[in-house]
Amino acid sequence: MIGDESERDPAALAVARVGRLEATGSPWEPYRVIDPTGEVIGPVGEFLKELQASGRSEATQRSYGHDLLRWFRFLWAVQVPWDQATRVEARDFCRWVQTGSKPASVRWKQSDALPAVSGGKYAPTTAAHGESVLRAFYDFHVDTGAGPMVNPFPLVRERRRKRLAAHHNPMLPHRNERVGLYRPKLVDRSPRCIPDEKFNELFAGLGSHRDRALVAFFVSTGARASELLGVRCGDVDAGSQLITVIRKGSRATQQLPASPDAFVWLRLYQAQFHGQIQTRRDDPLWQTLRRPFRPLTYHAARAMFIRVNSILGTDYSIHDLRHTAAYRMARDPDMPLADVQWILGHAQLSTTQIYTSAPVEETIATILAHHARRAATPSAPAAITPEYRSESMDVLFPGASR
Repeated sequence: MIGDESERDPAALAVARVGRLEATGSPWEPYRVIDPTGEVIGPVGEFLKELQASGRSEATQRSYGHDLLRWFRFLWAVQVPWDQATRVEARDFCRWVQTGSKPASVRWKQSDALPAVSGGKYAPTTAAHGESVLRAFYDFHVDTGAGPMVNPFPLVRERRRKRLAAHHNPMLPHRNERVGLYRPKLVDRSPRCIPDEKFNELFAGLGSHRDRALVAFFVSTGARASELLGVRCGDVDAGSQLITVIRKGSRATQQLPASPDAFVWLRLYQAQFHGQIQTRRDDPLWQTLRRPFRPLTYHAARAMFIRVNSILGTDYSIHDLRHTAAYRMARDPDMPLADVQWILGHAQLSTTQIYTSAPVEETIATILAHHARRAATPSAPAAITPEYRSESMDVLFPGASR
């Protein structure tokens, strides 16, 4: 129970950006969370090992590690050990994440005289994801007996003892009924599509054949960034216009058809660096443009996209290319929606159906055109009531005076 003894003010709380998430390069322990003294946080390491044993990818472990580091920074600020955290700390942490600002960053300070720069607000999706991660973290330690006896991140009271999907309608898609008590509600947003004219400007602003090939594959296959950046040289079948990716969730290999232009730009990229980079079957297909050549990471690809956005004055992301490809395929009347679902790798057809409606920009343009047509059309004259024929009136009202 939450008592009145808690007088903590999250608005006045100073959470320092201490500790870090460290990449080890080891397949046995890809990431570990380090405390301010440089020591590895053991409970987090045990939880990440559990994730790895459950088949979670390195990207998932990295994402969970960031959420856990945020929680431990909060605990260090309030001076509460992780295994003594109660529902009070969980409540105040969720209030701080949803309402407060990110810890000030000193990464880009030029001197000690300059103030630290605040990172702005946390996104609602960040707060929701963090609540789910911390609830799973404490569930694991409650089960093993290494943590507190009660999970400080509880479920909603009326759903705590329900059997999952006990009264589920089989005609409707499954949803997660076990919602955390402190999980914020998220607003469903329509996927953002890049209009054709903006995409042409963006593509023209790319500075290398590699970037043009990469964007062309993104927008023609609808692959996720991690899937396409993980392609090896032996995964390309230019003769059949196919490229093989490893799916993010299932980790299954799948061949995806791509446009002929994508393979043309890929060939130009390979010809430009012929003899300079390794092109064996197991070598990465996408590499950096400068020596020493290294596999292209997501952050480097994102930096390329940010540079183009800064030139055009736009704010599109790499994931918007996947949405653009999905809209183009789903709105093609000659392409079955089930095929689009297979290409995008969606588990539920209902997820693919969101792309059948018009993009937001197109819908707005259509409504504005409607208003313009209404304004340009002259008002029709008032209808004149027709008179009845006299012989008809005589039949209806014989002998009546009119």
